[in-house]
Amino acid sequence: MKKYNFLIIIISLAGILSFSSCGDDFLTTSSAGKEEIGGGAADETRVLSFLGSAYQILLFDSYAGGNYNSIVLMSDLRSDDLYKGGENASDQAALYRLATFTSSGTETVMGPWTIYYPGIARCNNTIMACENAEGIEEAKLNKYKAEAHLLRAYYTHILWKVYGNIPYFTAPLEEPFLAKQYSADEIYNFIMEDLEIACRQGVLPMHATGPDLGRVSRAAALMLKARVVLYQKDQARYPEVTREMAEIINSGQFSLFEDFSAMWLDENEFNKESIFETNQLPEGKTWGDSWQGYGTNLPAFISPNSLNDPAGIYNAGWGFAPVRPAAYNMYESGDLRRDASIILWPAGSYTPRFQNTGYFMHKYAARKGYNPPPGDTDLNYCNNLRIFRYAETLLNYVELVKMHGQAEQGPSAQDCFDQIRRRAFGMDKSIPATPENIKMERRREFMGEGHRFWDLVRWGDAASVLTENDVNMNSVRTFEEWKKYAPIPQTEIEKTRNTEFELKQNQGWN
Repeated sequence: MKKYNFLIIIISLAGILSFSSCGDDFLTTSSAGKEEIGGGAADETRVLSFLGSAYQILLFDSYAGGNYNSIVLMSDLRSDDLYKGGENASDQAALYRLATFTSSGTETVMGPWTIYYPGIARCNNTIMACENAEGIEEAKLNKYKAEAHLLRAYYTHILWKVYGNIPYFTAPLEEPFLAKQYSADEIYNFIMEDLEIACRQGVLPMHATGPDLGRVSRAAALMLKARVVLYQKDQARYPEVTREMAEIINSGQFSLFEDFSAMWLDENEFNKESIFETNQLPEGKTWGDSWQGYGTNLPAFISPNSLNDPAGIYNAGWGFAPVRPAAYNMYESGDLRRDASIILWPAGSYTPRFQNTGYFMHKYAARKGYNPPPGDTDLNYCNNLRIFRYAETLLNYVELVKMHGQAEQGPSAQDCFDQIRRRAFGMDKSIPATPENIKMERRREFMGEGHRFWDLVRWGDAASVLTENDVNMNSVRTFEEWKKYAPIPQTEIEKTRNTEFELKQNQGWN
């Protein structure tokens, strides 16, 4: 059920400030140099306005600035679960090159760069406004600061995973809006500094509820910390992350939603399994100005082209991201997650496109009634993006204990694993929590949610799993470790020529 909650209210407040849409400056971040800066005395309304603008970036994940940039899609296209699809290889060619590890600086994904640098800038402005705040009680102010630091960590972690060695800044930039480039390891440390603030005990509630749905929480901060630490393979932090996953489990504030298939419906958004998700509404985005509104394009992007659904449940889409048959076949008999995650459309019910398999993603499918007119309906689906689910908490804990040798912190790792399996089959279906089984369970559980590629990279399995020579499906590719980073856009490198902040391309790319 759609919630006109705090998030929508503060995004509306953000309109009080003079935020512009986009620009051609370095980092493509108008918010770094052209939006109102958070300096000067700030009352609570002003602080919330800046905070609203920082949250607003979450609603641009699927399309903004002329780029189709869903981080879920761009992650899974590089995995062994999806093909690129679309009309042909040249349709969104940067995505095809991303999927086949053949990108270049002139043909690379721009979306994360375009979206998340403005996100960092807006968080910086919020933090500055908090530092200049007047008349706000300390507990509230600390909460607003923690939210801004957590959002900045979240936006930075996406850029870090996609591009690795990136520019970073924590204060508004002055013209010509350039920033120092740091190594991926240095960026990791910056993320952890923000998360240290966001994860402080007693600042954020464990669970955002009621009118605060759509806001970050302590559980969201701990989940982002776990995701980042595991990806960095920072073993020194494994004990504390294990304790923090146990803290979420022991809090009793989250549990698995019983019906895996129904969990993705509009009426079940913000359910008891949801730790953090976006709050998409079916309105506001237009082709003329994609830096506004609340809708998402992802459902249209991934649904079959010219679909004729006799049941009248689903809309047609653009035919991108067809699911590989191997992903459909990885599920055991009776696993309810298969049909909830992947839908098989029979021949003749849609128009086949490039790399067609007949299988399409189901969780974020384009459903009738989810994008009512008027407006540009393909941009304005109301499907919330589930960023953190309690299932990930359980599987993180299981992995830390069973794969990385951490001591149990109260909950039984095997019991946590069994909970995932029990929900998947609607009955007890226990198997040992071995490394092989844990890896497969994560793949089945999070199919189409943007986890798989990053999991393969951090486990060291990417080269063996992702290298392939499938000429029939136009998927010939070789993965090497350096290819985990996409090339930095050449246009951004050119903006820094002959300056003290001259960008260097990531190793291996040209």
